[in-house]
Formats: sequence, C-alpha cells, structure tokens
Amino acid sequence: MKQLVVIGGGVVGVTTAWALVEAGHRVTLVERDVELATGASRANGGQLSYRYVSPLADAGVPLKAIRWLLDPGGPLRFKPDGTTAQWRWLASFLAHCRGPVNRRTTERLLELGAFSQQCFGDLLRQTSLDTIELRSPGKLVVYRKPDEFGRVASRTLVGGPERALTREECLALEPALGDGGAEWLAGGIFTAGEAVADCHALSVQLGERLAAHPNFQGRLTAHATGFVREGDRVVALRTDQGELGADGIVLAAGLQSAGLAELVGLRLPLYPLKGYSLSAPINGVHRPPTVSVTDFERKTLYARIGDQLRVAAMVDLVGDDTRIDPKRLAALQRNVRETFPKAADYDRAVPWAGLRPATPSGAPMLGETPLRGLWLNVGHGALGFTFSFGSARIVADLVSGKPSPIALDGLQLRAA
Repeated sequence: MKQLVVIGGGVVGVTTAWALVEAGHRVTLVERDVELATGASRANGGQLSYRYVSPLADAGVPLKAIRWLLDPGGPLRFKPDGTTAQWRWLASFLAHCRGPVNRRTTERLLELGAFSQQCFGDLLRQTSLDTIELRSPGKLVVYRKPDEFGRVASRTLVGGPERALTREECLALEPALGDGGAEWLAGGIFTAGEAVADCHALSVQLGERLAAHPNFQGRLTAHATGFVREGDRVVALRTDQGELGADGIVLAAGLQSAGLAELVGLRLPLYPLKGYSLSAPINGVHRPPTVSVTDFERKTLYARIGDQLRVAAMVDLVGDDTRIDPKRLAALQRNVRETFPKAADYDRAVPWAGLRPATPSGAPMLGETPLRGLWLNVGHGALGFTFSFGSARIVADLVSGKPSPIALDGLQLRAA
C-alpha cells in the first residue's frame, strides 16, 4: 500500500483517485477549487464516444483549417497568444497531420476507448451511480458533403460496429433532423451502443463515494505550487496549505499539469483547445434528438442529458482564455437553431466555455515520467470523459507495479 497524491478534481482526477483507492492505496486528492469538476468537466458535450475517437490531427485538416478560418462562424478560430508554446504545439500538430500517423493514433485510441467502456461498466457495478442521466442511444455522425460521406462510407466494414446510412435512413432513425429542412444532409454513420451522461454529475457523485472509501485520506482545497525532490525522485507536493509527503504523485490537473511539470524540468506538450457549449431546457413542446448527433462539418455535438439539450462545438486556439466570445456564441446559436429548431428552448440556454488540454497527436499521456514517483494522466483533449475510466485504471495498475492492460506506445510522454 502506497501513500499517493492525485492533483486535479475533474473527471480524470476523480476517476484516478477512485481507481487508486480500489487498488489498495491511500490517496489524498488536491483540487484548487472548492467544488469538483468546475473546469473542462463542467458542461462538456457529455458523449461517451468509445468508437468515434479519430484525433483532430489528420491529413486533410490543414486545408480544411484554412477554409474554417475564413468563415467567422466556422468551427476553428486561431489567435496568436504571444507564446512560443503555441507555435511549438502547432508545429508538432502539423507534423501529426499525416494519414499513417493518424491511423496509428486512431488504432491506439480505439483500444483505449474499448477498455474505458469496460472500466466504466465495472465502475457502475461497484458504485451504483444513479443520478448521472446515463443513456445509450447510439451515435450518429452526419455529413453535409456527399464526397466526404462517400469516402467515409466506403471504409465502413460490413458487419462492423458502424453502419453507413443514406439521407432517408438518417431521417428515419432521427426524425428531428428534418425539423429544419434536411436538404443539406448527405448521409451519416451510426454506431449503436455509444452513450451520453452528465460528466459533472458523475464527477461529483463519484467524489462522494470516494469520500466514504476507507482508503481515502481526504481532499485538500489548495493550489499546488511545486514538488520536493530527493535526487531523481519526487517525495512531496508543495501547496499553499503546506507540504504533502507521498510515495507517488499523479498529475491529473488538465492544463495546470504543464506548469507544474515544468517546475521539475518536464515539458508536457499541452495546449488549450477552447470549446463552447449550450445547455438548453427541454419541455413538452420540444422535439430533441433521441440519438447522440455529431455534425461532422460544423464540429458540433448534440446530446440530450436529462431534461436538457447539450450542444458542444468549436475549437479555438486562443491561449488560456475562458471568456465567452459573444460572436462565437451567436454563431453557435445560429447553427443550432438551423439544424434542430424545435429541440429545446434556446432563449433560455446557459452558455459555457472551457479549455480542453490537448496534445498535438490527440492522444493522452499516461504513466511514468523520468522522475520516479511522478505519474501522468493528462492530455485527453475533447475525449476526457470517454477515456477517463480506462486511463485511470491503467495509471492505477502502473503505480501498483502491474503491466498496463493495453499497449502504451503512443500514449506516453516520450512518444508525445
């Protein structure tokens, strides 16, 4: 049994702390905010997309990015933030925008997604989480361009988990797509079994279960400020509330992990991908989509979570800026009202913006660092909710001296 510290109280940090106490370790959780899951876990898309994991870095993205940047309402916005870190990240991102690289990353992420789905099932059996609005309606990715849909459909395997659907089949599966006129719809790819849930509610409820666990040593509301080293080993965490000695420390603090790692000479290639969401109430007069829908061209996700429609969209590379841009919000409102005009009360929608910690490859960084006693569970990008359960189990196994349950090439610091 080890004495461990987990830094970060979002869904990744909470699931990591849970996996570690279940593995028999004593764990203290450090979170700077009073409440859990106030950052990227607060109002994200809520989709558990175990099989739709293709990273942003792909062969066609640079050319698409030019077109997106010319469109004020497009899914991508870039603004230089005056840092070398932004340009270094972009250069590495472009280096990953090659078909063979993307395919290798996608294969590894598919394996992580499948393992995470298994771990989520295990967690539900252990904890009986009952207020997380979990549904498994399947996921429909819709396409606006016939040639793009044709390319994707041609790669869909007969008898595999994904089915290519014509425009008419998409409308039969999800009639709400026709409420705004579906002339734009070229077709879609449907994957049964994909789920949606409330990430914030899950994080808070699992935090309550964690607090009652006999191996949990408590939660410290504090800012992590550095580490205490003895040679090549990290032996304690410094906080503004004092030091915490530990046999091991897990960095699971999203973007803040990069600054903390830099204090001990480690460079984590993380950059914030700013995303927006709307949470719009649903009542008896509305017709929200039943399945989880992703608009591929507009990079917009639609998911019913309880009595709300969650709409998540956009990738802004604008640095560490969580402010809600009125122009971006207005563009999202226009797209939503055009695509699903009858789905929810958009006049009462609650907007949100959050920073998703992403690596250039799109793959998270898990496991050990060159410093003994310091471990990583960071860089999940827009798939933190999806991957959190599997990555937590992997890190818990590694900290416990066990081999990883899946191959880690492409999922470690040295491969980022």
